[in-house]
Amino acid sequence: MSTLRTPRPAGYKHPFLEAALGRAPERPPVWIMRQAGRYLPDYRRVRKSFPSFLEFCRTPDAVAEVTVQPVDQIGVDAAILFSDILVLLPPMGLNLEFVEGEGPVVHNPARDAATIAAMPGGKDGDDINAELAYVFEGIRRTQQNLQGYVPLIGFAGGPFTVASYMVEGGSSKELARLKALMFSDAKTYHLLLTKLSNLTAAYLIEQARSGANALTLMDSWAGYLSPADYRAFVLPHTKSVVDRVKAACPGVPVIHYANGAPTLLNDFVSLGVNVVGLDWRVELPDAFKAHPAQVFQGNLDPTFLFSTPEKITERVKQMKQVVGSRPHVWNLGHGILPQTPVENARAFVDAVHGAL
Repeated sequence: MSTLRTPRPAGYKHPFLEAALGRAPERPPVWIMRQAGRYLPDYRRVRKSFPSFLEFCRTPDAVAEVTVQPVDQIGVDAAILFSDILVLLPPMGLNLEFVEGEGPVVHNPARDAATIAAMPGGKDGDDINAELAYVFEGIRRTQQNLQGYVPLIGFAGGPFTVASYMVEGGSSKELARLKALMFSDAKTYHLLLTKLSNLTAAYLIEQARSGANALTLMDSWAGYLSPADYRAFVLPHTKSVVDRVKAACPGVPVIHYANGAPTLLNDFVSLGVNVVGLDWRVELPDAFKAHPAQVFQGNLDPTFLFSTPEKITERVKQMKQVVGSRPHVWNLGHGILPQTPVENARAFVDAVHGAL
């Protein structure tokens, strides 16, 4: 099922951008993390054409096709570029592979001072952008497809989260190796995070220059740290990214999201981003009361989409009573799960758009 995209009138104010910039939109805007993904049959059809996930990400026409699918099929108010937070790793000299059933695997992880010192990541941070040209071309081709119908969101992983894959060699439930480096050799750890913050800022800035209308920083694993350790070892590097991007891209809203980190909410607000993403562990009234001027994003539990359209509609109505008239970017509290029924994702979007 698809939606006919009609041209927007001159001067149209996109609800997503209005809310993200702290203004009252004409209707509540909604998009879904991982909205271009495996729950959509058309996504799975395109994915089968590529022998590897990375080759898929490196093909701009395929990227443009799947990025737009959820706009047409479930009616979201923003597209988010189809890519992965780990595309920075190969240009940094790391052998990255996405293994079926296992996820990302780094075959030569960066775990010592000499390896980290030899990596790119100078002060200007554009050392690897030439090798990521396919990302920027994907943005341009996606915008050609969208024709201004909805804004396009670019994104990158937070330096701490990307570092976790570099040091751990893949996904980890403890981040033991990264935290061991952090606590035992802070100099090398900070060198790695500094390089990553330089590269990430330059990468996001180039995404905006290529046509991204908003930018998201996904620091998914920040919640693995205590508040004190987050402030000492992560916040300065993330703040560096945010400050550089906002200085270079005025008017482009920046979103920050972290999973499982309700104790760090005040720190996330201190980053100065336009929108702070919330997972479902945060009560919206508490966040609104603590930070009345901050625009938030979220935060329906993704597993709630396994209920029924009727229950989804009722839950959204309850959340709307809490949100009221304040600018808010509607989303799930984390990425949509692959087993989610498409009709339930559409019910969520329709409920956000519907009247109370």
